[in-house]
Amino acid sequence: MILPILEYGDPILRAKGKPIDNIDDRIRELAANMIETMHAANGVGLAAQQVGEALQLTVLDVSLVEDRPSTLKVDGKDVDPKAAMPLVLINPEIELHGATETGVEGCLSFPEITGDIERANTVIVRAQTLEGGTIEIEASGFLARAIQHEGDHLNGILFIDRMNSAAKAALSSRLKRLQKETRRGVRHREALVSETTL
Repeated sequence: MILPILEYGDPILRAKGKPIDNIDDRIRELAANMIETMHAANGVGLAAQQVGEALQLTVLDVSLVEDRPSTLKVDGKDVDPKAAMPLVLINPEIELHGATETGVEGCLSFPEITGDIERANTVIVRAQTLEGGTIEIEASGFLARAIQHEGDHLNGILFIDRMNSAAKAALSSRLKRLQKETRRGVRHREALVSETTL
């Protein structure tokens, strides 16, 4: 099922995700819906906060990105990143390694807004899987960037927080407009909910 993607201004995007203690059918269904939603929106990553759930859960799929290469090791073995997609990471712990690199990022919660963001070129991630096991991933290149972007979402950090002040200032009016439109939508949703619960 395709879920609505929350946009900048929705307070849930600023919420730190709660750890997932029990990987049950609800979590598996949420992950499947998030993958479907990400693919429908032509995204490469989606965090639970972006669909209204403040949980430590993210999905990624960089298999269609041709111009920005990635490398991947799973539990110490080299793996073709495309063959391993989509990735579902539950309660991920992310370590940053190596040099940093600046690259263009966008975000499904910020339609048509991009910015240059500095990220570590390599990450090591320990996470739980949907089957309840644990996995260790070493990623570099674009996949490492996507993992860091989604890891930030899980902690209530947005990619605009990583922009330099000049870039953020240049986007200021667009961000304010998006925030205003989103808040109007949030108030409308809340009004509908209170009407249906009376």
